[in-house]
Amino acid sequence: MTLVYSTETGRITPEKEKPSRPKGDGIVRIMRQTKGRKGKGVSIISGLDLDDAPLKLLAAELKKVCGCGGSVKNGAIEIQGDVRDKVKAHLEKKGMTVKLAGG
Repeated sequence: MTLVYSTETGRITPEKEKPSRPKGDGIVRIMRQTKGRKGKGVSIISGLDLDDAPLKLLAAELKKVCGCGGSVKNGAIEIQGDVRDKVKAHLEKKGMTVKLAGG
């Protein structure tokens, strides 16, 4: 049960919790997805335990390596096209454990 009113202070508003991303298991997964994208494929990199700022920097770095566009959504990096092999090679060079997942 939560407290909503007190005679001393009046109405009590609950503190909003910041949505947290699930912590990964230390393995970065790269999967290819075309569903809901009109047949255009993207490579989705998930399982990175990074905050928003370092995640955006890594996304920019991967976009330069692959020579294509992309974005960061819900704690995962989306890179346009099927560039899983390039992304895997680059992340392994940085010392991360990488797996190719999905189709």
